[in-house]
Amino acid sequence: MDYKVLKFDCQESIGIITLNRPDAMNALNSTFFAEMSSMLDDIANDNSVKIVIITGEGKAFAAGADIAEMSKMSEEQGFDFSQVGQNVFNKIENFKLPVIAAVNGFALGGGCELTMSCDMRIASTKAKFGQPEVNLGLIPGYSGTQRLARLCGAGNALYLICSAEMIDSNEALRIGLVQRVYEPEILMEKVKELAKNIISKGNIAVQTSKKVIRQGLANNFECGSNLESECFGKLFGTKETTEGMNAFLEKRKPNW
Repeated sequence: MDYKVLKFDCQESIGIITLNRPDAMNALNSTFFAEMSSMLDDIANDNSVKIVIITGEGKAFAAGADIAEMSKMSEEQGFDFSQVGQNVFNKIENFKLPVIAAVNGFALGGGCELTMSCDMRIASTKAKFGQPEVNLGLIPGYSGTQRLARLCGAGNALYLICSAEMIDSNEALRIGLVQRVYEPEILMEKVKELAKNIISKGNIAVQTSKKVIRQGLANNFECGSNLESECFGKLFGTKETTEGMNAFLEKRKPNW
């Protein structure tokens, strides 16, 4: 696919997806969703990529969905646009590799929802988060009502969505929306350090951890715990687990 609004680069097994529409604050439109879905398929078929980072070009991560495109939509088209976005963000959430959002600037509306579909969110001190859809007479459409409540609690989700208040990265850290905050000049350096740390671990174990956590959250505690036991047991039959435990006992680094 010929990508127009996304860029991809792979460095030391770290795949970096950059939203590349800075003139429009990386607003999410139909082209973005088509390209992101296709790019994820490409990455899934590339064994050299072990982890993915998503970030934005310019001063925004993504400052929401493209209102110019949405303003012309009918009820049916609005439903379809929501479904397309939800499907792509579900694809990120359920992607086999860990996905880190490097939030360099504004992450508003659909942009905030994009960060929440990622597994971890690392933010710049200049990042801003918010769900301002009620200012337009709308609600979040890409599962923002569901992910924000699960990540930060119903009270925080209702507060942010109903007030449309924009918060800074420190407040996002306080409520659990992001995991770390760094100065802008070292953001990508720190995110890459985290990515390298993760890919230095057992690859199958990391992917299995993501799978069990994601599927467990979609079910009740007992189902999630049973899945954990099942996956825990299966790992004992892998070369990776054998090597990891042998390396520990022999006091050396594992040779994955």
